[in-house]
Amino acid sequence: MSAASRVALVTGANKGIGFAIARELCRQFSGDVVLTARDEARGRAAVQQLQAEGLSPRFHLLDIDDLQSIRALRDFLRKEYGGLDVLVNNAGIAFKTNDPTPFHIQAEVTMKTNFFGTRDVCTELLPLMKPQADDPTPLHIQAEVTLKTNFFGTRDICTELLPLVKPQGRVVNVSSVMGFVTLKQCSPELQQKFTSEAITEEELGMLMDKFVEDVKNGVHKKEGWPDMKLVTYGISKMGITILSRIHARKLSEQRRDDKILLNACCPGWVRTDMGGADAIKAQKMEQRRLST
Repeated sequence: MSAASRVALVTGANKGIGFAIARELCRQFSGDVVLTARDEARGRAAVQQLQAEGLSPRFHLLDIDDLQSIRALRDFLRKEYGGLDVLVNNAGIAFKTNDPTPFHIQAEVTMKTNFFGTRDVCTELLPLMKPQADDPTPLHIQAEVTLKTNFFGTRDICTELLPLVKPQGRVVNVSSVMGFVTLKQCSPELQQKFTSEAITEEELGMLMDKFVEDVKNGVHKKEGWPDMKLVTYGISKMGITILSRIHARKLSEQRRDDKILLNACCPGWVRTDMGGADAIKAQKMEQRRLST
């Protein structure tokens, strides 16, 4: 590979939205597309599926909860391409509404991946999840696991890979409208902290940690966090959106002349493994509403 080659990277791309993004990049992007997954067998199976369609993605193992895995990917990109042109942070997790996993563990795990993972890689597979009342995992475990992947994992990706993004590069963090909805359900004090133009990455990480700890201690409602379905998913996505704003501000201040564009996006309720079969029904209802 030449250091001059262009490269696009999609995390969590072995299925769902990430897989669809990787497929379209393979079709339209002028350069190499690297598909990542934490499970090597599933990742390589996804690559084989795209190869059967006449496409040519590359595969690299990536667990956004593992800093060494992130750094191995960073070193690969630096050696093979001399940097990074397009980064799509898509990897992430979500517990079902009635999952029996203790709430404090849900909070910790969710924030570690969904916020700090996205920050460190700079994501997650996003469908706008519907409430799934059949998930028996306790809320505190949902919170811990969901934030571990969706926030902390994405944060770690960003930390390691943003410095590799080349001039004119693009970064997309897959977030959700659930983040906005969740923010509006927070106490006025928390809303003020989260919406502050001066909030730092460190302060945001501390707030994500506080959510996990408050859930573990059974005081999250008292401390101003929402009492709603999918709260752990919503908090993690709120964190991703705010983290994106922080990183965009840093890029504007530190690499203004490089003209790097960083955005957070909401893909809508998509029929995927995470989004569920009802997503297509919601889309049809919206189409009918718009046509009347």
